Amino acid sequence: MIFGIDRLLAEPDLRGPLQGRRVALLAHPASVTQDLTHSLDALAALDDIDLTAAFGPQHGLRGDKQDNMIESPDYQDPLHGIPVFSLYGEVRRPTDAMMERFDVLLVDLQDLGCRIYTFVTSLRYVLEAAARHGKAVWVLDRPNPVGRPVEGLRLRTGWESFVGAGPLPMRHGLTLGELGAWFVATLGLDLDYRVVEMQGWNPQAAPGHGWPLGIRDWINPSPNAPNLWMARAYAGTVMLEGTTLSEGRGTTRPLELFGAPDIDARALLARMQELAPDWLAGCRLRDCWFEPTFHKHVGALCHGLQIHTEGPGYDHEAFRPWRLQALAFKALRALRPDYPLWRDFPYEYENDKLAIDVINGGPLLRDWVDDAGATPADLDALATPDEESWREERERFLRYRPAS
Repeated sequence: MIFGIDRLLAEPDLRGPLQGRRVALLAHPASVTQDLTHSLDALAALDDIDLTAAFGPQHGLRGDKQDNMIESPDYQDPLHGIPVFSLYGEVRRPTDAMMERFDVLLVDLQDLGCRIYTFVTSLRYVLEAAARHGKAVWVLDRPNPVGRPVEGLRLRTGWESFVGAGPLPMRHGLTLGELGAWFVATLGLDLDYRVVEMQGWNPQAAPGHGWPLGIRDWINPSPNAPNLWMARAYAGTVMLEGTTLSEGRGTTRPLELFGAPDIDARALLARMQELAPDWLAGCRLRDCWFEPTFHKHVGALCHGLQIHTEGPGYDHEAFRPWRLQALAFKALRALRPDYPLWRDFPYEYENDKLAIDVINGGPLLRDWVDDAGATPADLDALATPDEESWREERERFLRYRPAS
């Protein structure tokens, strides 16, 4: 299969509309070609592209920041002599001065298929800016590595944030190119928007079910996204950022495991199995011990659970990471009603809302966890209509379908 960046490089006809226009690139560390050349370097090597600026999202263009809410500065690229503007520094929306540096913005970002991943929000912001300034945006499309499954509550009105760009469910099942088209349509944006589509992407194909295993190398799109297995669990484990539990930052398997020094992971798993055994389908869970070298519970031995999605126990359609993680919170609340689960701290520039609510696009998930009388069926009753409505809404934006 061929990614959008590789098609643009290999097909001069695709680059024809860029002739005589100033071009900028929004990219990150995973923005590489098939031969692992960074997209900025590959585009700069073309004689027929006038590359005048670059943009970096959260964590930077080349990958310079480890943790969340660590901002990157603007700088001059030492190889190509062009300005590199940070969209996760003094500003998160491109300024008028930044927009004056180009005519066409190429967006080459590897997404993880989860609403909270901030590259989704950065895409919305550059689309809105481009519409205001009469600029064109081309998305050089890449796979959604977790494929087409949909799961989770849709973001509620008034809960938009840098980790919530619109009324998406936690797992949206679209590529970034498809998401861009959805933003253009739902926000009523007037701009020249194009997608350089992939060729040969089949999100239903095993064993990758979205990611072309054995065909393309995995490059971390952010520092704590080290592999496909993390991407599969992320729509659930990202909620741990709003809790006092460790999500495994400071270990070699971040966002694939969770725990704390003061919990009994075996008892937790047993209660999860009692409450909703079907929510544990599609993966295997193993109790484990880990000691984070940084971040929450640094230097403390934690008991926790690891979510395994890379072996024979993985079932792509059955696995529901958002429900699994919600169930872990519910089980902990049942075992330890007074456990200080929710972490109260400034999260992604939101200072007056609990992080767990920002992550979930509203308080419904937290309310369900904290209500001793609420059952798994009650959360299903909240989430299922959102999931069904999203599947219907996204249908017209799907560009990649299995061959008939």
